[in-house]
Amino acid sequence: MLKADLHVHTHYSGDCSSPLEDIIEYSLLEGINCLNICDHNTIEGALKVKEMAPFKVIVSEEIETPEGEVMGLFLSETIPAGLLLEEAVEAIKSQNGLVCVPHPFEMVRSSAMKAPALERIKHMVDIIEVRNAKTWPIQKANKPLQFAVKNNLRCSAGSDAHTVREIGNYYVEMPEFSGPDSFLESLDKGKIKGPGTGFTTHFYSMACRAYNKICLK
Repeated sequence: MLKADLHVHTHYSGDCSSPLEDIIEYSLLEGINCLNICDHNTIEGALKVKEMAPFKVIVSEEIETPEGEVMGLFLSETIPAGLLLEEAVEAIKSQNGLVCVPHPFEMVRSSAMKAPALERIKHMVDIIEVRNAKTWPIQKANKPLQFAVKNNLRCSAGSDAHTVREIGNYYVEMPEFSGPDSFLESLDKGKIKGPGTGFTTHFYSMACRAYNKICLK
């Protein structure tokens, strides 16, 4: 069985400074043997982690659109930021990738896709992220799960790690897979596990992001 953290960032994301070597080392330490690397607007970090890691790595991208972020899994080329939402989804599909909506409905996070946009594209979506360890406790945590169940969509979970120590805060225990189709089949048999994230991790991550923006420009 795989312990798959399905939402992890590297220093190729502008708001993250996690070195690739440290991500791999910490994942091995925590028993995480599958990572979905989904940096903002690039797959370069994911491609490098896939070359380096002794475990399964999914090459993905969290793409910024005017109506919120959408995630493409199993990509071979970077999709540019700023496309219209439907254009980004079509670009994912053109690479035979899977369309996932990360952290939907969140009010605190400006990058989260809101209900009207998600309703409009739900027929093109493969996966809803129903547990994201960066979701603040004030949010309605079960709203993404309810939407996924209502619309017969697969469910995923991840740490949304922007610091190394967040990896594994949420993960999916799931069978092995070999590609997009078998990944969806494995998700059907998966179980979401992990401790989630407390306020301490939230503030630590926020401090790291602030440092990155101020000191690493």
